[in-house]
Amino acid sequence: MERLERAKRRLDLYYRAEEAILTGQEYSIGTRKLRRADLGEVQSMIKSLENEVKSLEAGGKSKAVRAIPLDI
Repeated sequence: MERLERAKRRLDLYYRAEEAILTGQEYSIGTRKLRRADLGEVQSMIKSLENEVKSLEAGGKSKAVRAIPLDI
């Protein structure tokens, strides 16, 4: 699986996790209580993965420019 495809798959899973958290952070099954992952951490990872996907779709080319000051 190539890197872009993997990043898109992970991003989709994080979107699903975010939706699950938003529709019910804590729930019970019988006598067991379950709590989903932290919403802030999931949303942070979504942002990171969105940036990674965007970068990979652009060919991984960075638009950063490095400048070296000259003393004239």
